[in-house]
Amino acid sequence: MQFTIRQIANLVNGEVLGDDSLNIYKFNKIEEGESGGITFLSNPKYEQFLYETQATAVIIAKDFVPKGQVSASLILVENPYLAISSLMTEYQKIIQVRKSGIEEPSFIAKTAEIGKDIFVGAFSYISEYASIGENTVIMPQVFIGKNVKIGKNTIINSGVKVLDNCVVGDHCVLHSGCVIGSDGFGFAPKDDGTYQDIPQIGNVVLESNVSIGSNTTIDRATMGSTLIKRGVKLDNLIQIAHNVEIGENTVIAAQTGVAGSTKIGKNCVIAGQVGIVGHIKIADGTKIGAQSGIGKNINEPNQSFSGSPVLPIQDYLKSIVSIRRLHDFMKNNQASQN
Repeated sequence: MQFTIRQIANLVNGEVLGDDSLNIYKFNKIEEGESGGITFLSNPKYEQFLYETQATAVIIAKDFVPKGQVSASLILVENPYLAISSLMTEYQKIIQVRKSGIEEPSFIAKTAEIGKDIFVGAFSYISEYASIGENTVIMPQVFIGKNVKIGKNTIINSGVKVLDNCVVGDHCVLHSGCVIGSDGFGFAPKDDGTYQDIPQIGNVVLESNVSIGSNTTIDRATMGSTLIKRGVKLDNLIQIAHNVEIGENTVIAAQTGVAGSTKIGKNCVIAGQVGIVGHIKIADGTKIGAQSGIGKNINEPNQSFSGSPVLPIQDYLKSIVSIRRLHDFMKNNQASQN
């Protein structure tokens, strides 16, 4: 990679303050900036490094006013985080060598439908009546089950399992080790204290532009479909149970678990280690803090919550203050008694 600051500014629709003719050939974190590097500032916690960085260029917000001397050229944009992301995406396109063809040994059933310009890595297995769209990349050691449908321009990384009858849309990314379509957790208690297995005969449907993190599991529906809608982004190590629905453009961080038949709205943000019970609904635009426990419906959209059991964010913060005050009161009371 070697571009001038002006070329980069044009790519991210930015305005340059400083020398726009200097060359950029690498990315840096702002606290580790070096000559020839480009970095960004979006989190105020890192502002101090803006005045110390040796990076040649820094992407910052248009409305940001520096409090000190900055040696780097500045590229002013509406959203620095989005701008650096777009820039890194373009860089990735340049450095990636696109693979095509079918490596051996691999197995593709005679009844499978394979689109043009796909890549199938070694030791992958594509089962009967599966359908793979054009320009899709299947890395080594992937298993594709019977009747699976995978769209175009999708990337399936090593070790992924997409089990029978599941659907993966266009422009999706499945990261290493994720499992799509594992059996839902369904057992009926019997009179003798044992359990009867409930067959899980549904599937999982991932719509377009969905990203699934490493070692995340999405269970097939008991009947019907577990549905992950367009633009959803799931982190690593997430459990999505049978018949769950996740709305468009919702993002969920690692180690979260969602129990069966719960419906999560669109544009939600769910932090790490959140537990969500089954058979409830979470409204559009809901934000949930880390390690929260959700045990009932959230009906009002665009609200923030935290805690276990979950509380509206302001109530949660007040409760934390109260607990601290109670601790101080008990400590002082004990000291006075002594």
